[in-house]
Amino acid sequence: MGAIRGERDRNDRAARGHAGVVVVPPDMLVVGWADMTEATSPVIDPAQAESYRVLRSRIDLSVLLPLTRAVTEAIVCATGDFDYVTDLVCDEAALAAGARAIAAGAPVVADAPVVAAGITGCPVICKAAEPLAVRLARTTGITVPAAGIRLGFGEAGPRSVWVLGGTADALEELLRRVVDPALVIGVPAGFAGAAAAKDALRASGAPALSNLSEKGGPVVAAAAFGALLRAARDEPQP
Repeated sequence: MGAIRGERDRNDRAARGHAGVVVVPPDMLVVGWADMTEATSPVIDPAQAESYRVLRSRIDLSVLLPLTRAVTEAIVCATGDFDYVTDLVCDEAALAAGARAIAAGAPVVADAPVVAAGITGCPVICKAAEPLAVRLARTTGITVPAAGIRLGFGEAGPRSVWVLGGTADALEELLRRVVDPALVIGVPAGFAGAAAAKDALRASGAPALSNLSEKGGPVVAAAAFGALLRAARDEPQP
C-alpha cells in the first residue's frame, strides 16, 4: 500500500499545472464503485431519490431485467409519464453492450445541443450547433441536425454511442450511413416522421433503445444515457 500511495503522490505532483490546478491523468480515474471512497461516492439528489420512491410505490418494475429496469425507471422519473413502461423497446443485450462501450471510453455523440446539455459526467460530441453544420446543410440540401450527424460520425467513427432525442431527420441520416454503432438511443419526438424513423431503427438490426410512439425527446434520451452511464461506472441506480 505504501508503494501505491507513493506512486499516486508522485503522479499528483506531476499533474499540477503552473496555476496550481490539478489535472487528473486518465489512468488515475476511478471507475469501479467498489474502489470509490466516501469522498468520491456519487451523491444522489434528494429530489431524485424522492421521485424514485414515489415511482416504486406506484409500480413494481422489479420483474424487468436490470438495465431495462434502470433505463425505464430513469425515463419515467424524468418525464412523469408511466406510458413509457409499455412504450419503450429495450434489448438487454444491446443495453449491456452500450454500457460496456461507455465504460471503455467509446465516443458519445448527441444529435442536438439540448440533448448534449442533458448529459453530464462524460465528454459529448455534438456538431449540430457548429457553423460548419449550417454550411454543410446549405450546400448539400439536408437539415442542420442531419449535417451534425455526418460531422459527428467524421469525428467519432464506428463503435460510438449515439444519443438521439432531437428530430427524426437526424436519426434518418444516421440510418443512411454505415456507422457500426455500439448503441443507438433513438427517441426523437413529434408527428413528422418520428415513429417511422424509430420503426426503421428497429428494422435495421442495430443495437438500439427506442420507443413505439411519437413520444420521446431530449429528456428521454438523456435520462436513458444517464442510467447506462451509472451502470458503466458500477454506480448504484437511485
